[in-house]
Amino acid sequence: MRDKVTVPAIKARKHQSKITMVTAYDAPMARIVDQAGIDMILVGDSLATTVLGHANTLAATVETMIYHSAAVAQAQPSALIVTDMPWLSYHISTEETIRNAGRLIREGKAEAVKLEGGRKRIPMIEALLAAEIPVVGHLGLTPQSVHAMGGYKVQGKELEAAHELLADARALAQAGVFALVLEGIPDILAKRISEEIAIPTIGIGAGPYCDGQVLVFHDVLGLSSGHLPKFVRQYAQLAEIATQALQQYKTDVQGGTFPSDQETYHTHADVARVLQEEQPQGLDKPESEQH
Repeated sequence: MRDKVTVPAIKARKHQSKITMVTAYDAPMARIVDQAGIDMILVGDSLATTVLGHANTLAATVETMIYHSAAVAQAQPSALIVTDMPWLSYHISTEETIRNAGRLIREGKAEAVKLEGGRKRIPMIEALLAAEIPVVGHLGLTPQSVHAMGGYKVQGKELEAAHELLADARALAQAGVFALVLEGIPDILAKRISEEIAIPTIGIGAGPYCDGQVLVFHDVLGLSSGHLPKFVRQYAQLAEIATQALQQYKTDVQGGTFPSDQETYHTHADVARVLQEEQPQGLDKPESEQH
């Protein structure tokens, strides 16, 4: 049993060993991720697409995130549980932001929250930190901004945009976020940000120079369908294995080899004999046999 991963422990990893983060959306996933020794579990709003089948993450609600975060917490992982604040849960007012984040902590058992956006999110971040709620920032390709960005496109490729992201990263670090996710940005920009700010950066599609990396559970294990982003590396093809297993199950059932005698419950011999010798009541007989 490893020690519980905490917010101070993650902050202390800057410039040390690389940090690992993987999404999980229920207790079985959380157990697998935790048994692998991953540092942080992200209960991501990506569950809207990965698990619930929506076109984007905007369908996730506070209730959705509470439900799945609480399921992850049931596994009692040593990994630090970070839960995404979904779209519109931190955009309206600081009061509503605190209320929603508090529910993710109290009801969802999250240990930190993550929100997207740069300097315009500073008031929300400061309010959360004043309420003793740890915050992870998220810059670059922010999926909740899919419509504003015109799709899932790499951000910060032009010099002005790169400077804006760098300024955002400095501001978020200064505001007090304890880690910063950098998604879908050029590697050289991620390197510059990682060198300049004092908190760990967690990359996803941001190259190898970040202080850690995060990927989606289903992508890593080959459970996703359709197009995969360039930055995904699949370490297994569990969808193929699962399909083959279920096909074999179907074959065994239809062939009468499942369940076997070893997979079947039995009663005492005298009870079995009586049940076999008793005359059926005829209620289930075809009509032709009842006359």
